Amino acid sequence: MSRVNEMFGSMVFNDAAMREKLPKETYKALKKTILNGKGLDPAIANSVAAAMKDWAIERGATHYTHWFQPMTGVTAEKHDGFIAPADDGGAIMEFSGKELIKGEPDASSFPSGGLRATFEARGYTAWDPTSYAFIKENTLCIPTAFCSYCGEALDKKTPLLRSIEAINKQAMRVLKLFGNEDVKNVITTVGAEQEYFLVDKKYFDQRNDLIYCGRTLFGAMPPKGQELDDHYFGSIKTRVKAYMRDLDDELWKLGVLAKTEHNEAAPAQHELAPIYTKTNTATDHNQLTMEIMKRVAERHGMVCLLHEKPFDGINGSGKHNNWSISTNTGVNLLEPGKLPQENAQFLTFLLAVIKAVDEYQGMLRVSATSAGNDNRLGSNEAPPAIISIFLGDELTAILNAIEKDDDFDQAEANELEIGVHVLPHFPQDTTDRNRTSPFAFTGNKFEFRMVGSSFSIAGPNVVLNTAIAESLKQFADELEPQKANFTAALNKLIKSTIKKHKRIIFNGNGYGEDWFKEAENRGLLNLRTTPDALPQFIDEKNIALFTEHKVLTKTEMQSRYEIHLENYCKVLNIEANTMVSMAKKYIFPSVTAYIKDLSNTINEVKSAVPKANVNAEQKLVEGLSKLVNLLYDDNNKLEELSLTALNIQDLQKRADYYKDTVIPAMARVRSSADELELITAKKYWPMPTYGDLIYKV
Repeated sequence: MSRVNEMFGSMVFNDAAMREKLPKETYKALKKTILNGKGLDPAIANSVAAAMKDWAIERGATHYTHWFQPMTGVTAEKHDGFIAPADDGGAIMEFSGKELIKGEPDASSFPSGGLRATFEARGYTAWDPTSYAFIKENTLCIPTAFCSYCGEALDKKTPLLRSIEAINKQAMRVLKLFGNEDVKNVITTVGAEQEYFLVDKKYFDQRNDLIYCGRTLFGAMPPKGQELDDHYFGSIKTRVKAYMRDLDDELWKLGVLAKTEHNEAAPAQHELAPIYTKTNTATDHNQLTMEIMKRVAERHGMVCLLHEKPFDGINGSGKHNNWSISTNTGVNLLEPGKLPQENAQFLTFLLAVIKAVDEYQGMLRVSATSAGNDNRLGSNEAPPAIISIFLGDELTAILNAIEKDDDFDQAEANELEIGVHVLPHFPQDTTDRNRTSPFAFTGNKFEFRMVGSSFSIAGPNVVLNTAIAESLKQFADELEPQKANFTAALNKLIKSTIKKHKRIIFNGNGYGEDWFKEAENRGLLNLRTTPDALPQFIDEKNIALFTEHKVLTKTEMQSRYEIHLENYCKVLNIEANTMVSMAKKYIFPSVTAYIKDLSNTINEVKSAVPKANVNAEQKLVEGLSKLVNLLYDDNNKLEELSLTALNIQDLQKRADYYKDTVIPAMARVRSSADELELITAKKYWPMPTYGDLIYKV
């Protein structure tokens, strides 16, 4: 057996471990729960817990934790030891079924958007048996959902699980209409490509903006950026390769299917891509991946940056969410087939996605919005804030032909028995990749390219699953009463859906000014920033969607709106305060010292050589002095504006104020500071430069 085979999943209580450790009947009951989504019989919980504990202790675990995903964007853990007192004064190792199934962490300190008051601290974690437990740093981690005392979702996993059930329910209705009697359930799958930066820790530790904000608030571009395209897919540096090797080992132990790694476009930027897996598992794995990335980087004397825009002037980092939908029998429902019925089914599911993205473009945009991602979207490395779908010329032409009842210009095209033109058989990925498209069809999946690198992928997939479930529900509602005339009903449905929702399809350059005008004419939303997008959470149409499918209640939608608004304001407040502090404590004193030394040098030269020409030195001093005064005034103004923002009680108005007033003020402070960096002697500049950070790894 190879080293990788021995290592892979060795720290996961997976199917093989369960089959080995559990009694036969207990194993069957647990598998039934996992496969069918049925509740776990409490009678077997103690048996499962005992087996899980024994397995974990054999691998060095001393504690357990309910591992959950609150609305902070990162995971949370409360560790408890297996140890318990024995009658003889010693200790024994215990873990009960009750402790496995339910935990009770303090819920008051997690974001709740008003759902929980500080004095109402009780919250519950509930075991998610569909996601395998694993061992991390000698602790058995049990994936769980997190909810309030009254049952409201306080996390990202609970809505995701609900959305998975919703799309399965509606997809099954549609599949039955096509005669798929052998299909028992439908699953969505995801592969999340993760981009990140690596910087040397000794330089990171000298930058308060990186420490507090995860991105640089100051920094002039070095003479060379990424314009030569020599880093992208280039030879990986020895130090970085050692990191990637170590990272793979850690992820493989945890059952994460890390597969592809390479240099990205910007210097010091890299990417890791996994093999696709079930959406719930993929979400857990991506949260683990981000955590392990940071931890392994520290071992190698580096820091992993997951911020969407750590460095101004070079590419930021995204997380491409590759989404697809399949049956338990292994049929990808977004893959064209060879038989007419297969192609009709493919068209139905393809159009369900197109309809969903068009009708709920606002919520899809919200799922990819944050203060960090606002710095990235619309730049050359990311799609614009307008949601559109890229299908490629061939597939778009086929849809146009169906809508107009024309023959598709291909020799093998003919009429389907159900009355629509056959989708010609063509190989996967006949379309070129469009890097400017936020939502691109790439053969048998859709790639949502707008998601930020630090995001949990739960949010985007909750929206996708729920919106597509609604499309499928409407399709089933229309077709089920027409079983006797299924051919004509399906033909009518396909044509009307294409006609109504083709506005969302765009195969051109998303950066072009012409597209912004055309998108407006098409009636597409252009929600440029987080404060612009977040009101979509409380739009009645969107609330109706999530409540109809029992994914989020109206109260939970309102709470998420407030949580995201509050987070945006807090991030901007931290950034503004950090900028003011760095200017006061580092840049002003350092540049002033340089001006003083230059002035002393000028005076010394004049004293020694009265007729010496010191025009250059004097002009440099004048330029520095002018910029310092400008920086001083702008920094004081930023400090005033930041205080004003904190006094705005209405969260939406406060967020708008940060967007419209504080961010432009921060840009003015940065502009003069970056200009000062370019003309200040290296030994005086108080922090590592971009050149140090992105080239000295």
